Amino acid sequence: MSRTHRLFQLMSALRRLPPPATAAQLALETGVSDRTLYRDIDTLRGLGAVIDGAAGFGYTLIEDAHLPPLGFQDEELEALVLGLREVIAIGDPALAQAAETALAKLRARLPEQQAHRLKHAVLRAHRFSPPPVPGIDTRSLRQACWDEHIVRFEYSDKQGSASTREVKPLSIVLFDHSHCLMAWCLLRHDFRAFRLDRIEALEITDTSFRPQRVALLRDYMARLKSEGQARAIQGQAPRMQD
Repeated sequence: MSRTHRLFQLMSALRRLPPPATAAQLALETGVSDRTLYRDIDTLRGLGAVIDGAAGFGYTLIEDAHLPPLGFQDEELEALVLGLREVIAIGDPALAQAAETALAKLRARLPEQQAHRLKHAVLRAHRFSPPPVPGIDTRSLRQACWDEHIVRFEYSDKQGSASTREVKPLSIVLFDHSHCLMAWCLLRHDFRAFRLDRIEALEITDTSFRPQRVALLRDYMARLKSEGQARAIQGQAPRMQD
């Protein structure tokens, strides 16, 4: 791990952990010894971060000098908090962790009054039945969508029938109770939606389908709408789901 990456990790931990964060907690977060942690704290202070505390007492990030304070209207702030908390409630583990980190960064960079409002926001998100956790690396799948690389995986449909699929990944959509990969299936030669919790042995190939993703996704969504399947967004799985 590079020193720069480690310093970014340390700043993220200082924003996220309840203050004051102990040296042991911060060292565990960044994977370094206590001695290295103390040196990294001094480095961040030298770069302009205002960090209160000392060894034996814990550390609190008072001011992050790397970015100026952000300003939002009150309802904009509530909307951001609600959106991030919804991701924490329904996102896959990697995305949920990213939302928690983003929320901590946002709080650290807001003026004091708005940081208080964010911490005690009126709007919250809670799911009594969150979507099933995917058994694949969803971060890699999202990247494959962005990079427009064909992916290969083992899939079990709702009847339990297994098959090997190669698809052009287009988007990941939450259909009420499950996350689905919207894709062009090379086996069916048609659009299909695949539940992420039924996908196994995901493989990202080197085969590119750039620049087709945006156009294919637009065509897929247009077909859903034309066939009256926009209601899938309100809770029903798409008919083209495998």
